[in-house]
Amino acid sequence: MAARLLPAVKLFIKGGLAGAAVYVAYDQGLLGSGIEGAEALKKAQETLPPAIQEWTNYLGWEIPAPPKIDFSVSNYWNKGVHKVMSALSVAPTRACEYTAEGWKYVKDLVK
Repeated sequence: MAARLLPAVKLFIKGGLAGAAVYVAYDQGLLGSGIEGAEALKKAQETLPPAIQEWTNYLGWEIPAPPKIDFSVSNYWNKGVHKVMSALSVAPTRACEYTAEGWKYVKDLVK
């Protein structure tokens, strides 16, 4: 009986952890807009190093200093969105150009 119950308990625990991770990500603003994500990243950069240092001191471990991350997530996100939108806006024109070049190539082959 216990052997059949163990996989169900493991599945329940994994599902609970996954649900909790999604809830925390949503609650902290990671699933929101780029501005909310940048604010959450900034908050994590301020909170995590002291917490990690406290735990390493408690456990007696030595770890190297974390690298400094200095970039704006929202700026990179916006640049990516602009690139994709500009590519999509010229796609019909480029498709027409490539089609005309293809027909010209086929006509030259037939001659």
